[in-house]
Amino acid sequence: MNGPDARGYFGEFGGRYVPEVLFEPLCRLEAAMRAAFADESFWAEYRVLLRDYVGRPSPLFEARNLTRATGGARIVIKREDCNHTGAHKINNTVGQGLLARRMGKTRLIAETGAGQHGVATATIGALFGLPVEVYMGAVDVQRQSLNVYLMRLLGAKVHEVRSGSQTLKDATNEAFRDWAGSVESTFYVIGSVVGAHPYPTMVREFARVIGDEARAQMLERYGKLPDYVVACVGGGSNAMGSFAAFLDDREVRLCGVEAAGLGLEVAGGHAASLTAGTVGVLHGARTFLLQNGEGQISATHSISAGLDYPGVGPEHAHLRSTGRAVYVGVDDDSAYDAFQALARLEGIVPALESAHAIAQARRLAAGLPEDSIVLVTCSGRGDKDALRFALSGAGTTA
Repeated sequence: MNGPDARGYFGEFGGRYVPEVLFEPLCRLEAAMRAAFADESFWAEYRVLLRDYVGRPSPLFEARNLTRATGGARIVIKREDCNHTGAHKINNTVGQGLLARRMGKTRLIAETGAGQHGVATATIGALFGLPVEVYMGAVDVQRQSLNVYLMRLLGAKVHEVRSGSQTLKDATNEAFRDWAGSVESTFYVIGSVVGAHPYPTMVREFARVIGDEARAQMLERYGKLPDYVVACVGGGSNAMGSFAAFLDDREVRLCGVEAAGLGLEVAGGHAASLTAGTVGVLHGARTFLLQNGEGQISATHSISAGLDYPGVGPEHAHLRSTGRAVYVGVDDDSAYDAFQALARLEGIVPALESAHAIAQARRLAAGLPEDSIVLVTCSGRGDKDALRFALSGAGTTA
């Protein structure tokens, strides 16, 4: 398992920047994680649940209509939207749920932006018989009402966070506060490759099934690896899961896609921390984040709630700094155009988060030869976003 150094750093990024009350629980979590990862019976149960409950492997789909409309390279989609609960998040919550049960924890908490991680955590709580409490910004509660209903239907308690920007950053702050006061009984199911060590490594290892499957599927179907692997990046779990299997394949170029929102030049109008941020500490790790000159976290914006976060996982920061991956921004309008294009050309309604990656995949494909392949991860389906547009009156034209 490739991973950080003994202190939890990927190069200069990562670490454990947490209050003293959380330092020892994180050490215990790391020990439990390493013991579980060394236990084949743990992985056997994980794989059975992915197969029988989540529905893996997820399909690899060549988007021929989208390719023809775009021109250039073939666009191939890894369909994480086909998973139970409709997104990649379930891969991670199955793993963390198993680890929580192994550690004897009796309660799960989570933070969520788009709500998919909250739904996935609530799902696993129902399956394992563990109570779940989810922290979600009040702004996101309004724009992702379908997922809020689903979490409550699954038995979870949803806390509306009304501090700060009332989005993912603030939900994460509240989840950390809860955990600091309940570490003996509570397992914090973090939804991305963010936070203090060992979370970035743990989440990556549960998410890497995306890339491992896609790599094997590419070789079986095409007899070669893709020229590009593209995925959207908020905190970065689906992207890190997609990239992990290809890190040693230097001929495969990796591209992460951030939310450029209203434009990178608009203060508070985007969430592109790798593209436009600076190095600092957020939620327990040293990474790239959006901050002002005094180190205060900046306001963010994205059409997609799941990308509306002012930081990014430390391994992504390391990949950017070493040049192994490149990161670009896609604005709201381009993401919405891709959202509509995939629906109309392929009959697939992607999450708005995923639509950012689809938009960038089309940009890349248009400039590549026809025998090239751009592999893009559709991290989730767009039911939540379609409902939002329908309720807002933002209809479509026939």
